[in-house]
Amino acid sequence: MPSNKDYEIELEKLDGARNRFITEIAKNIHLYNITPSAGRLYGTVFFSEEPMTLDEMSRALGMSKTSMSTGIRSLLEANMVERVWERGIRKDLYKVEDDWYKSFSNVFINRWRNATELNMGAIQETKEMLLHLKEETGFDDVLEKVETDLEKLEEAENYYIWLTDVISLFESGKIFELVPKRTKKTLK
Repeated sequence: MPSNKDYEIELEKLDGARNRFITEIAKNIHLYNITPSAGRLYGTVFFSEEPMTLDEMSRALGMSKTSMSTGIRSLLEANMVERVWERGIRKDLYKVEDDWYKSFSNVFINRWRNATELNMGAIQETKEMLLHLKEETGFDDVLEKVETDLEKLEEAENYYIWLTDVISLFESGKIFELVPKRTKKTLK
């Protein structure tokens, strides 16, 4: 029969395995525009058997409740965690969003849609400036450079139109018709 010491050793191994994943999540979570400390928080909530309160998160990570609140807010905004309710518990509880595809899609859509719209706006403004210069210039070499720049901007605009189509695939969910989600069911 295993002893308490054996049990403690096994729990340490479990913590080590979990920490391996949590460390990697924390290193790469910047791709979601989230801080490494919020990444560690995400990993902690991910491995929790039950939804957690901010107090429990604070104890588990040895960080302030304020830090936990800030981290959980960024995870909520990225749809990586969700607030849940349990009968008899008055504090807010949080658990990891079960659908990782949804989380990625939301982050991708928000970040890329914003960047695409800003870049398309800059392209339009730049084209207007160049077209105005094209009408006014009396120098052949300036006119030639304007024409070249307009061609470059047209290529950039085509790229951002394409990217808008890709974003639409995520927004509509059609991306999963092209690249199906991998689940336990699809792997059998």
